[in-house]
Amino acid sequence: MEWKRIVLASASPRRKELLNQIGIKPEIMVSHVVETVTLRVPEQVVMELAAQKALDVLEQVEAGTLVIGSDTVVAVDGEILGKPSDHEDAARMITMIAGRSHQVYTGVCLVLKGEPPSGNQIVKFYDETDVEVYPMIEEEIMEYACLEEPMDKAGAYAVQGIFARYIKGLKGSYANVMGLPVSRLYKEMKRLAQ
Repeated sequence: MEWKRIVLASASPRRKELLNQIGIKPEIMVSHVVETVTLRVPEQVVMELAAQKALDVLEQVEAGTLVIGSDTVVAVDGEILGKPSDHEDAARMITMIAGRSHQVYTGVCLVLKGEPPSGNQIVKFYDETDVEVYPMIEEEIMEYACLEEPMDKAGAYAVQGIFARYIKGLKGSYANVMGLPVSRLYKEMKRLAQ
């Protein structure tokens, strides 16, 4: 797979680390698009937001560049849990997922910038992982919610952080829960390169 450049439209250190893990060394160009959600279904929302980020960064690169946009949400009973607004909001979200299963959706948008007039090639997909959390007592919820770890995470937790002590099990991709389903991403990149 040869592209002039591979650009990750995200400041997430976890996404960069996951790409590095599979041998991809992306450049980082953070999207500053104002995210606009017009849909309600979690898997559609993450693909919509991933596309907005990728297309925003696409304006700044030359033809032959592959841009990767991504967005992750947590959903419980169909309700999307984004990043908490404060520690109280984090506690509310942790309470919602404690002692039960929830879903993590990551949407990915790959855009290969083409030469005019051929246009760009765009691939969008999402991955879903079921995550089961052990029951937690109120003291555990409050202790975790008061940390900084949950504050910039969808669903108010980091699977690879301290919250790992409460994860009972996963059905699906662990990398997806971290923010980028790299095995599916790699397959889609190979397909795009053909």
